[in-house]
Amino acid sequence: MTECASARVIEGGLILRAISVSDLEGGMILARTIVNAKRVVVVSENTELTDAHITRLKFLKIPVVYIKDETELREDRSPIFSRSNLFIKQYENVVGTAKSIFEEAKKTGNVPVAETNTMVQTDLLPLSRRSGTIDYLNEINHLASDIYNHSLRVSILSGVIAKWMHLDREIAKDVVLAGFLHDVGKSKFDQRLLEKNIATLEGEDYERYIQHTVDGAQILNNVAGLTEGVRLTALQHHERMDGSGFPFNIKGDDIHLYARIVAVADLYDNITVEREGYPRRTPFDAVSEIARQMYTALDPEVCIPVLTNIKNAFLGSRVLLSNHREGTITAYPHGVVPLPIVTISEDEVIDLNENTKITIVEYNPK
Repeated sequence: MTECASARVIEGGLILRAISVSDLEGGMILARTIVNAKRVVVVSENTELTDAHITRLKFLKIPVVYIKDETELREDRSPIFSRSNLFIKQYENVVGTAKSIFEEAKKTGNVPVAETNTMVQTDLLPLSRRSGTIDYLNEINHLASDIYNHSLRVSILSGVIAKWMHLDREIAKDVVLAGFLHDVGKSKFDQRLLEKNIATLEGEDYERYIQHTVDGAQILNNVAGLTEGVRLTALQHHERMDGSGFPFNIKGDDIHLYARIVAVADLYDNITVEREGYPRRTPFDAVSEIARQMYTALDPEVCIPVLTNIKNAFLGSRVLLSNHREGTITAYPHGVVPLPIVTISEDEVIDLNENTKITIVEYNPK
């Protein structure tokens, strides 16, 4: 094994080992996402490598990757405590519950409402109200784009937005529930459709995709104990303020507030989630898109609190820019603006709102 293959680093409390691709073995766990020259994700962090993965990495001439050190994977090893690790652990503990809820919906067309409410009350709402949640969500954006992981992230982020909007705690809890159930209609999808790129859908596949909103509403209409807002969110989360959405092209205040909140959370997660074969994007891509749509498709009463508050999560973070310079996010211009000011050195500061040709391509939470 080469010398670089045995090098170990500690990152975020985890032990990573650099290893030559020629020395990789099936079953090793990837510790850092691999992207190609066009920043398309080749293999995501936390993937258990197979012979097919290793063959692809050799074909792409990727020399070295980082894997999780075997000591990190031992069950008897005491975990390193941090607020980030605690959040991720609690998130991972609830994934099984979320999966079983969606499997029940797929099998029976019904949602176990008591189990779902308990999960929202004891797990998802508290996670959404923690300091640092935006950074922690960024750390789990590689955990699959399946329905239940996506729904968990959208649920938590919807709760964060409800907090930023200063909504009553009981309403915030209902928003979190609406976020979790917004895509329940996709439980009727076959795996082939779930794995397709939404942007490329056409014909019958596109019509079937649109139908998930109606299917979700029908499922929830048969579930006792849900508010109108939760039911309507399943139906309306793809509707847009300017009438450009689906399934019924309604607009403005005809769209329930919960659906308007979940629409923003849904957009944010769809942009930031890491998918193999897709360009790797950052939270700043998502924030820029929210700002772009703020006075057309999206509700400014939702977007402005997001743009005003989310910047606090990014201040102090290290970033890599598209011009290959590294810097620190040190400030934001006054007003409701999507992008930060990045300090490269004492003599060089870049306002990304003015220098629009420069973008953030890598983001390392503080």
